[in-house]
Amino acid sequence: MVGPHRLPCETPEAHQPSDVEPADTRWVLPATILGSSMSFIDGSVVNVALPEMQRSLGASLGTMQWVINGYLLTLASLILLGGSAGDRFGRRRLFIVGLIGFALTSLACALATSAVWLIVARLAQGAAAALLTPASLAIIGAAYRGEKRGSAIGTWAAAGALTTALGPPLGGWLVDAVGWRSIFFINLPIAAAALLLAMKLPADCEPKSSERLDLTGSMLAVLSLGLLSYGLIALGEGMSIRGAAAIVATVPAAWLFVRTEARASPPLMPLSLFRDPDFSGANALTVLLYAALSGALFLLPFMLIEVHGYSAMAAGAAFLPFSVIMGLGSSWSGGLVERVGSRPPLVIGPLVTAAGFAILGFSGNDPSYWKGFLPGLIVVGVGMTIAVAPLTTTVFNSAPTDKSGTASGINNAAARTGSMIAVAALGLAVGGTTGADAGSGGLANAYRVVMYVAAVVAALSALTALVWIRPGQGARSASSKECPNKR
Repeated sequence: MVGPHRLPCETPEAHQPSDVEPADTRWVLPATILGSSMSFIDGSVVNVALPEMQRSLGASLGTMQWVINGYLLTLASLILLGGSAGDRFGRRRLFIVGLIGFALTSLACALATSAVWLIVARLAQGAAAALLTPASLAIIGAAYRGEKRGSAIGTWAAAGALTTALGPPLGGWLVDAVGWRSIFFINLPIAAAALLLAMKLPADCEPKSSERLDLTGSMLAVLSLGLLSYGLIALGEGMSIRGAAAIVATVPAAWLFVRTEARASPPLMPLSLFRDPDFSGANALTVLLYAALSGALFLLPFMLIEVHGYSAMAAGAAFLPFSVIMGLGSSWSGGLVERVGSRPPLVIGPLVTAAGFAILGFSGNDPSYWKGFLPGLIVVGVGMTIAVAPLTTTVFNSAPTDKSGTASGINNAAARTGSMIAVAALGLAVGGTTGADAGSGGLANAYRVVMYVAAVVAALSALTALVWIRPGQGARSASSKECPNKR
């Protein structure tokens, strides 16, 4: 994925007009696709393994929520720091550090002997992903321009989806045949292959300044999101006073974070980026759309396995059409912004996704996969395919290129924050129990509620695009977003 040279935007030659893509970009997509696919695979495979983890560890739903949210908490909180660190110390360097960290923390997850150990390891794994995820996409954003950028992002999304399409069924088979620990061991060979490719990435330029990273802002982000997640999970488990207190405490913590960012130099999250309505709207849409998706996909394996008696492998295979649709369609959707602007796909995609969630809620009591789940998953896949690549392209096009890592971090933080909030709030629908404790009827009712709420939230994300994203906005002028020449 890489070569021993500078990224194109960091060399004077890159700014000379040319219709030919520089040869040293040939490794960019292979390396970033393989590296970032680990976090994609991890998310989907862990969801499939949750029911088996719960039985093996004798855990409650709240514990399983923390297995997901521990990862999302550090990822969402520190991904901003990871994006800034990539701009400060070099995207390639942070990408390699993230790969190594993700491999080591995956090993720690696989060796966990208790729920507490697993949750702590997941917290560390999220921190490693906070370095890896923004660096991979920022490398692409810095290497390509204009329509090539949209196509590259679409190819990255498509290849990532296709790479991870086999993740859930493979993970389900591993859970059935070997046990849930094996789903973390599979990250080790993937990380090793990605690391070999990463050694070929274009060399980073020297640090642009000696400014320190905004560690205070990072800690306040962790505190704010941690309090919110704890509060929602506690409410779901019936601890009303603790939950309410934590949620109330989130408000001053979040205010301190915003105040710190307004005064920090440089800030972890530059508030000036949000002056662009496209950037603000895209991130608000991201929070809502990924909240809907993550809440639905968290509960779906429980419905398949605990209510309808699917094996883990069968439950994993249920996600295959969703992944394949995104994989086949994302390359095409990557160029939509250049052709029709940002707003149409960012309105239509979430509306189609909302319809898919509504179908899943209506038909979920049917144990037949072909009638009860496949139609809804197909529609959700089509809707997400229309939206995701244009959403990512819009974020990049609305931010200066020298802030690509920061913009990537903010958008990833928005996605993970939406996911974390949705997963934390699931206990309010499920009542803090699953499976035998809740009874299949209780879980089925909770499933319907979650799917219908997901449909409403996805529709709200479409409304956000309609109101916030400016019409007719396509690719930004490269001259206004180029990296400064390095002379």
